[in-house]
Amino acid sequence: MSESLVIPAEFNGPMDSGNGGYSAGAVAAFLDGAAAVSLRSPVPLDTHLDVVVEDGVARALDGETLVAEAERAPGFGVEVPDPVGLEEAREASTRYRGLMDGPFSRCFVCGRAREDALEVFAGPVAGREVVASSWTPPAWTGGDDARVRPEIVWAVLDCPTYFAAYAGEEGTIAFLARLTARLDALVSVGEEHVVMAWPIDADGRKRRAGSAVISAEGEVLAAAEALLIEPRQVAA
Repeated sequence: MSESLVIPAEFNGPMDSGNGGYSAGAVAAFLDGAAAVSLRSPVPLDTHLDVVVEDGVARALDGETLVAEAERAPGFGVEVPDPVGLEEAREASTRYRGLMDGPFSRCFVCGRAREDALEVFAGPVAGREVVASSWTPPAWTGGDDARVRPEIVWAVLDCPTYFAAYAGEEGTIAFLARLTARLDALVSVGEEHVVMAWPIDADGRKRRAGSAVISAEGEVLAAAEALLIEPRQVAA
């Protein structure tokens, strides 16, 4: 089965390519349930991508270039630490390390230089090895049922993982290579949530981190595991 997909320009991560989480979620939407999405090349914006779904795998292509590949992950599980409370998350946001300039400064999720960003500004939580942000989804993120669209949830699960993976370190460039996510419950527009992330491990240029979207009552609504990779010239 062949379909098509466009990542609108407003859903950028770096200025000239799609936000990794949003793009991963958009490709995962061609499958049912939890999915693991590998990003194979920068995701072009405002470009018609061919999506081929075959044997439980969805591949997004720009001509002959493989952009992203999604596969079902029915057994996916990630251990979520004790949830961060709303007040803690609000306070942690004041320590957010995102920059006003640089390649991700206008990311639609976490960009400080973007006035219409989702403002998921995950900062370190005092006394814990996690980062967190409060987040109230605006109306435009929802569908007709006032629930946040899945690809937006994937995007929100993506960005905080960088700040968890590099907590306490000097900032360096790293890109999302793979995001595995499960959406357990609907995320409501207009309600305040907690987004949190935590480091899992590091191996050379590779970092893994987990993330979750949590209700005000502490219910885990969505969870993910991200693999980030530093470009070779950065790690050298």
